[in-house]
Parts: sequence; structure tokens; C-alpha cells
Amino acid sequence: MTPVFIAGPCVIESMECLESVASELVRINRTLGTDIIFKSSFDKANRTSISSYRGPGLDKGLQMLADIKSKYGLRLLTDIHEAWQAAPAAEVVDVLQIPAFLCRQTDLLVAAAKTGKTVNIKKAQFLSGQDMQYPVQKVKESGNPNVWLTERGNTFGYNNLVVDFRNIPDMLKLVPTVIMDCTHSVQRPGAAGGKTGGNREFVPSMALAAKAFGATGYFFEVHPDPDQALSDGPNMLQLNDLAGLVGQLLNP
Repeated sequence: MTPVFIAGPCVIESMECLESVASELVRINRTLGTDIIFKSSFDKANRTSISSYRGPGLDKGLQMLADIKSKYGLRLLTDIHEAWQAAPAAEVVDVLQIPAFLCRQTDLLVAAAKTGKTVNIKKAQFLSGQDMQYPVQKVKESGNPNVWLTERGNTFGYNNLVVDFRNIPDMLKLVPTVIMDCTHSVQRPGAAGGKTGGNREFVPSMALAAKAFGATGYFFEVHPDPDQALSDGPNMLQLNDLAGLVGQLLNP
């Protein structure tokens, strides 16, 4: 079974950036026989600083994502932060993502569930894999069986994360699709002077370790020039490196 792959820039910056990434995802899909889901956020509501770039907002952002879908034929994923965003986002995207910090927000989970779209819940930095049974239950009991879970590391003291890969098999007991967020898991939260730092050189190792623990999907934030990205640059993967890593993960 081909793993789920999710990739794209952290936040919508411009159509030029979105199209650069989308065209590369189409090329990889055609070359490797994958179906990579395009990810980008219309708003990043949990930035470290109030002065940090958040994105174009719901209306403009969803229109930009809709244009990408229409032109490139890619499936889409985006985050929602508030319950009222679920319905309009679901008109455009195929997967609604619940940010890790918000994975216990009942109203948000229920609103996402009621759209009927697949709901990808990112495991909070303060929860175990086993704890995710309760967010899953909220979505399923709201009438939606289509739930994915994503591992993204746990808080390890200040400004650091560590990944306990045992969370992957624990969450596979709850849902059949467990994704490794290979880029957010190498973040250094708040460690770069009012913004998040990171160590992108460890992204391939995170992916390969997750594969060994049975992950059924992989999430990569990618950018044509991560050092100039407006959000999460230090932990994002260089776009040109994505195809090689996806190829590695597809090998038996």
C-alpha cells in the first residue's frame, strides 16, 4: 500500500511560491506514481510573535488554494483554527487538519467532523499517542469515521522537541492512517528570537525512523528557498530534496 504523502509550504506566501511547489509535486506524482497531497495554511494563528506573518486570511487563501487545485489537480489539505472555518474550508480542501495545540478543542473537532471530510488531527506536544483516543472519539462520535493522526514530537524542556516513535504503533491501534510530521518534529519552538528555529538536516532521519516504526504516511513542509520562507523556514525541507526522500520511503 502506497503511503500517504503531504507536502507544501507552511503558509501561503504568494501564487508564485504555491505554483512552484505544486508543479514539483505533480512531477513527483507522475514520476514515482504517488498522490502527494498539497498542504498550505491560509492563516497561522499560533505564531510566536504578534508581528509574525500569518497568511492571506480565509477568503483569499481558500481562493488561492482552489486555483491550485483547478490548475494542477492536486488534493489539498489546510489547517483550521476555529470551528466556523470548517465549513468554508471543506468546500475547497479534501483534508481538514487540526493543529497540535488545538487537538482537544471539542467544538473544533466536531465542526470538522460534520463536514464529512477526512480530519487529520496532529498529536499535541503534551500528549502521548494513547491519549489521542479521545480526540478520535470526538470526531467519530460526531458521525465521521475518516480520521488520521499525525505524530509531531513532544515538548522536551524549553525550546525543544523529542520524538517518541512508540507513539506511532500506539496510534495505529486507534486509526489505520498515522502520519509522521517530519519537519515540525525538528522544530526548536520559540528558540530563534521571537520565532521558531529548527534543524532541517534531521528531516530524512525522522522519516526513515518513522517508517521503521510502521508509519503509513509522511508530512513535509517544503519551500523553494526555506531560508527566505515567511514561516517555519529553519525546519522546512528544500523543495528540490523532496523527490529523493519520497523515493527512499517508497523502497521496500
